Amino acid sequence: MKRLLSLAIALIAICGLLAYSSQSLERSSGSTGSKVLNLYNWGDYIDPSLLTKFQKETGYHVNVETFDSNEAMYTKIQQGGTHYDLAVPSEYMVAKMKRAHLLRPLDKSKLTGWSNYDQRFLNQSFDRDNRYSIPYFWGTLGIVYNDKYVKASEVQHWQDLWSPRWKKQIMLIDSARDIMGMALITLGKSMNTTNPQTLLAAQKKLDQLSPNVKAIVADEIKMYMIQDEAPLAVDWSGEAAEMLAGNSHLHYVVPREGSNLWFDNLVIPKTAQHTKAIYAFLNFMSQPDNAAQNATYIGYATPNQRAKERLPRAIRNDRQFYPDEQTLRHLQVYRDLSPTKVELYNDRYLEFKMHH
Repeated sequence: MKRLLSLAIALIAICGLLAYSSQSLERSSGSTGSKVLNLYNWGDYIDPSLLTKFQKETGYHVNVETFDSNEAMYTKIQQGGTHYDLAVPSEYMVAKMKRAHLLRPLDKSKLTGWSNYDQRFLNQSFDRDNRYSIPYFWGTLGIVYNDKYVKASEVQHWQDLWSPRWKKQIMLIDSARDIMGMALITLGKSMNTTNPQTLLAAQKKLDQLSPNVKAIVADEIKMYMIQDEAPLAVDWSGEAAEMLAGNSHLHYVVPREGSNLWFDNLVIPKTAQHTKAIYAFLNFMSQPDNAAQNATYIGYATPNQRAKERLPRAIRNDRQFYPDEQTLRHLQVYRDLSPTKVELYNDRYLEFKMHH
């Protein structure tokens, strides 16, 4: 998931949930016969009323524990102390967990909802034939603009951000892979390149953007944009959806020449113990009405085609969050790079930040 936790109230609530959930997990995960499911998820990334509905329908109680980064989730599962039944890694982390033998393959004979999913979002490079993962939500990287200061025609492409008119006007999400990726697209290069000269060229391209950058920030970017603190931002679609909900002058655009396509996915960690509960939950969440309800609550794009058809027309036809076929064809899924290759990205990105 592409969002960070925000606001002290939310943090306090989540800390309380963590404490409760950890105790619940300790009580329940030791027994395979327990009527429980242990879900390891991002914070506030499922409609709570769906959990209540699932328990009423099946009798299984869902214990939720949360994480705030793919890396934190990976470490906890790798340590093996807690028996999570399901986790929600992003696409590159699915590949990493597969390589580390931390996942169980899906038993397709127990799954009833495959036909509901949009084929375009299955069989991705990070998990061919979906042997280990079911897509949960998907989204993009794009440009948020405020129509009080910016015309739509002025920011349809990444290169538009380099215009001198935007001096000190742009907020960037603090993400090495995404901001480097944006620059790589403007150079006509892959967002997965590991060529050192190409990455250096991307950094130099970003250095040329520096005069236009007002700030490089994390989760607080939402608050700044909602409060008209800046006319432009580069951020993820899920974050953009929250911004647009808070300020009617904000809009989101995915440049047609290319951007990132990301996925969050449901997977079964190797230490899972409650097999019947796992497949009951996966089938429950694949049901169109339930997936549509979850998408409405979360605000991210659903990969469940039958669920999308149940969304209000204004949502399912919103090209900001459900881009057209031409745009989708140019989106790139991040590959899981080796630590040394990731370091190349991080080093170049840090150089850019130091110059900013």
